[in-house]
Amino acid sequence: MWQWLLLLVGFGFSVAGGTVTITYLNLVPAGLTWIEFLLLIQSRPECYLFPVGLAFSLLALLFMRD
Repeated sequence: MWQWLLLLVGFGFSVAGGTVTITYLNLVPAGLTWIEFLLLIQSRPECYLFPVGLAFSLLALLFMRD
């Protein structure tokens, strides 16, 4: 049962982090270079939700196989 909770939390984190990252992509046409964009993404803690959410989801899916 905990696998489903971990999957849903991971999915929510992935959606939140991915949405914020895509939102920050709007700064690239405004004059931000790709290097500056990557540095911005690295400095914003909410962008770390995407990889953490993916890890939670994959972990939950791996434990559901048993």
